Amino acid sequence: MMKMQKSNLFLLIIGVFLILFPFISDSRTLLIVFTQIFIFAVFAMSYDLLLGFTGIVSFGHAMFFGIGAYSTGIILNRFDGTVLYLVISMIVGVILAAIVSYIVGILSLRLKSHFYAMLTLAFAGLFLVGAQKWRSLTKGNDGFTFGIPDFLKDRMMLYFVTLAFMIIAYLALRRFTSSPVGKVLQAIRENEPRTESLGYKILHYKVFASIVAGIFASLAGSFYVLTLRFVNTSVFTTEVTLDALLMTIIGGVGTLVGAILGAGIIEFAHYFLKDLAKVHWIFERWIIIFGIIYILAVMFFPAGIIGTVKGWYAKRQSKKHDAKNEEARRNANASM
Repeated sequence: MMKMQKSNLFLLIIGVFLILFPFISDSRTLLIVFTQIFIFAVFAMSYDLLLGFTGIVSFGHAMFFGIGAYSTGIILNRFDGTVLYLVISMIVGVILAAIVSYIVGILSLRLKSHFYAMLTLAFAGLFLVGAQKWRSLTKGNDGFTFGIPDFLKDRMMLYFVTLAFMIIAYLALRRFTSSPVGKVLQAIRENEPRTESLGYKILHYKVFASIVAGIFASLAGSFYVLTLRFVNTSVFTTEVTLDALLMTIIGGVGTLVGAILGAGIIEFAHYFLKDLAKVHWIFERWIIIFGIIYILAVMFFPAGIIGTVKGWYAKRQSKKHDAKNEEARRNANASM
């Protein structure tokens, strides 16, 4: 209980800092970076729901991100950039993502983990090729710009909207993972045959988790293109999925908070390493430096940063508990 209270207090402090940040810093660049972090944090949390809580490895998660991105981009481009059409575009993206995730899940989740991962990669490739070739709708690799609601043109307002989006998504996913359905998903991750032997329909739970993850990924894609006011086929690439994978692993698999931390680390790494290119030419190859950072993170934090910290804390509490028990035993012997 005490540990949970400390964790909630820490998250509350971070939340207050993020709310006050635009008022204590006048950096427009940092405001944009934080906005990107909030959006990719939701995308990474949606991936963590699959990898960390259900044990599903997917290489095609970007297709749901791209569905949301193109749904918002196309509707706001074809119609007015108003709040009404923005909401409609997000609803359309969510519905399409739910349908696609259901179909992909039914077709592929019967397979074992690595076969499923390869099949999701193939489905994502189909969406990427479709976006490249259907130029009358997507404008291909060139992409297109579109208008957004006037109040979102203010960077500070967009910052607060995306912050609220991240907080709501975190609370919703935390509630979901702590629900009876979430507990079954974790049981599937730990021991699928035993969970099935208890009478649970494994496929149904996996498909449901895939749908929920797809919905949140779609919403993240919608918010992402709002920050750019532009969309092209890059939202369907494998790199987008790999970013979510790295964010989840570096922050801590199966924690949700780790996905937020991982998103922050990776987005800030992108920002600072690109800036350092002006200092020395080696930083122009920032992806190499980024790879080294990832290797070091995996070596020193094998369970992710949050997972490793939790492990250290658990060991420390265990030692304190053992010491108290030993002291109580000695006192009991002394009294005898």
